[in-house]
Amino acid sequence: MRTTPSDWDPRQYLRFADERLRPAVDLAVRIDHACPKRVIDLGCGTGSALPVLAARFPDAEVVGVDSSPAMLEKARTAGFLAQLADIATWSPLEPVDVIFSNAALQWLPGHSALFPRLLTCLASGGILAVQMPAMHNEPVRVLQSVVASSGPWSQQLSNVRSAPPILEPAAYYDLLSDRVAAIEIWVTQYLHVLRGKDPVVQWAMGTSLRPYLDALRPGDRPEFIAAYSKALRPHYPPRADGTVLLAFRRLFILARK
Repeated sequence: MRTTPSDWDPRQYLRFADERLRPAVDLAVRIDHACPKRVIDLGCGTGSALPVLAARFPDAEVVGVDSSPAMLEKARTAGFLAQLADIATWSPLEPVDVIFSNAALQWLPGHSALFPRLLTCLASGGILAVQMPAMHNEPVRVLQSVVASSGPWSQQLSNVRSAPPILEPAAYYDLLSDRVAAIEIWVTQYLHVLRGKDPVVQWAMGTSLRPYLDALRPGDRPEFIAAYSKALRPHYPPRADGTVLLAFRRLFILARK
């Protein structure tokens, strides 16, 4: 079953660059490490958070890791070290001080094994800092599978899913608390003010809708997008000024080894 895009489209992803970067900034400023030597951005994408991490930790080596060559090319053009690797199996040659991951680990299943494994990649006193969308029950996500299963493209998309649901916050606490010296978990809901025609669809096309679009024949994509747009409109209506509000819930985890 396909759950991750075959590759990412950096231009589509960066259409909402400011909104996507805001949680990364909010997470980075909460990382309390006195003097990290090596900071890893796991699932760095286009590398938009790398300058944030470099500014936060000016004496550290900051390295981006991602499985998308197209996204990494963007990161490298900004002058940062970037490593091509499967983030599900990545491990460093030696323990690192900070593993930072912004909106990436939600694409991976098996968090009950993944998160404890990432802790083993940290040096003593190291910090795992993670942010993941918690949107699997929201219309922008739920209606993707509904539209995929109800149109003439249903056969093409029968084995396609977007990112799997993440765990509830308390489950991450139970999973990690006995393995770390300190842990913080919180949820923030951002209210993104979007503009343009069907902007929530445009948002999804940069992330969660990618697996469906990748699996479709090119000729079927416009009709699928039109059906998804029609399904979403009642849930994300334009306001009086023409903008559309996207309430976006995100889960944050800070765990110190």
